[in-house]
Amino acid sequence: MRKVLLPALLLLPVCLFSQNRYDVVIDELMADPTPQVGLPNNEWIELKNTTTVSINLQNWRIGDATSQSGPMPNFTLQPDSFVMVCTGSAVAAMSAFGTTISVTSFPSLDNGGDQLFLRAANGKTIHAVAYTDAWYQNEVKKDGGWTLEMIDPKSPCAGSSNWKASTSTTGGTPGRKNSIDAINNDADAPQLKRAYTTDNITIILVFDEPVDSLSGATPANYSIDGGLTLTSATALAPLFNLVQLRVSTPMQLNIVYRITAANITDCKGNTIGSSNKASVGLPVDAAAGEWIINEILFNPRSGAFDFVEFYNNSNRIFDASKLYIANRNSSGVISSVKVLSTVPFYVFPGDFIVETEDAENLALQYLVKNPDNVLVISSPPSFSDVEGTVVALNFQGHVVDEVKYKDDWHFKLIDNDEGVSLERIDPNGPSQDATNWHSAASTAGYGTPTYKNSQYKLLNAINAKIEVTPKVFSPDNDGRDDIATIQYAVTEPGYIANITIFDAAGSPVRNLVRNGTLGLNGYWNWDGLDDKGLKLPVGTYVVFTEIFNLQGKREKFKNVVVLARRLN
Repeated sequence: MRKVLLPALLLLPVCLFSQNRYDVVIDELMADPTPQVGLPNNEWIELKNTTTVSINLQNWRIGDATSQSGPMPNFTLQPDSFVMVCTGSAVAAMSAFGTTISVTSFPSLDNGGDQLFLRAANGKTIHAVAYTDAWYQNEVKKDGGWTLEMIDPKSPCAGSSNWKASTSTTGGTPGRKNSIDAINNDADAPQLKRAYTTDNITIILVFDEPVDSLSGATPANYSIDGGLTLTSATALAPLFNLVQLRVSTPMQLNIVYRITAANITDCKGNTIGSSNKASVGLPVDAAAGEWIINEILFNPRSGAFDFVEFYNNSNRIFDASKLYIANRNSSGVISSVKVLSTVPFYVFPGDFIVETEDAENLALQYLVKNPDNVLVISSPPSFSDVEGTVVALNFQGHVVDEVKYKDDWHFKLIDNDEGVSLERIDPNGPSQDATNWHSAASTAGYGTPTYKNSQYKLLNAINAKIEVTPKVFSPDNDGRDDIATIQYAVTEPGYIANITIFDAAGSPVRNLVRNGTLGLNGYWNWDGLDDKGLKLPVGTYVVFTEIFNLQGKREKFKNVVVLARRLN
């Protein structure tokens, strides 16, 4: 029989330099090996070949947000198999569990979270993971000795929903199938979360998961208002959850632009919804009166945490990564300064932003209408249950708002103010005026983080010189007309006021203001209590106001208000 010589190439095993994302994935990592459970005291990552062909890893690299390893050796990763990657000193110990290769300058894996990437020899990012210790989903295991494992390597862009702490008794599964291996179908489309700018023609879109590079880099998949035209789109490595857009003409200050994304897919082919929109613009540094402290919870319930709400009281855009919260120490010096966000996070006119230590816990304690507006700060400034100071700072380190609160600012008839926030009544009113603060209404769950305060009252201009609103109020802390507000307007400065409240029999029950100095306009609040802080009965009351100045001008006013109480 005639012999046929096949080309030698066909007799060699198939060996490819992968050019496709997710052909090899980071499917397990040991970021915190101590205290040891059953594995060596070494940091390492595990790679898995998700394809049906062999892949040579020569000159591939791994890295994190701050460094990159040396090249990997000439090593062929077989289909559906694993290899551990670590520093040279750890190879001997890790080889007992399976195939192990080393690289120089192996990145140090941060215990609390890090951004890892796997890059091919041609520089292409094959896989990236931005993990946090919340991914363990286990308070004990996140403290060390356990690995983070990927649930389904076929859903590599699913993020936190596709990772969990190992359930192996040894603390991990190096060199073999993960202990939590399962089908984890990713049916969720990517969502456009927010946007920010790097200059006046460059916009960065932030998605909640990696997007397909081709659809993400198609300018026709985006639109923007305000007369701007998009000229380019680029999906950014290593995570590919960011897309850079460029516009034809510069954006203008104090204009909020709206961007819409459509036809964007993730690595599983899920397509973004048609209503994915984000606001963007050019941020500026906040000034006094523009960025205000709007709500304070300084005495949380047991097992809960403080929170502070801020409000953008302007027509300008601020960046929370350039805004700070602080307190004052016993010497009155600003201390415990913390930035509100470690990444660009824009706050638009009328937005409410809340800082706290634990967003999930906040949602258990109160209704959080806008969870995306909750910013988590690790070890935030502490605030005393009795009295303290909340300080808001801008990028220049200037104080733009400050509140020296006391627990007696709470509604006097609340028996226990634990878990009850203090709400600002008027955003344009003075921060340090106790009468501009009130306990959050019971009907609002005693707190309104991320949305308008239950005790909010924006005072409108008045025609009369003295006006009391509302005409009927019910001081029962239900969030509806809990306070009677006495508004005033004078034509020149220098006036002083006295206000006395009389009952229907003509007896004085409350000396509300004594020798109070007036601006050209302003207000006082009455909470329905007498001078001893006791609840007054329902009925009609007369607010008697006397205004005078040092030049002998004097005016008197009588306003009637009805104190009522709603039946339960």
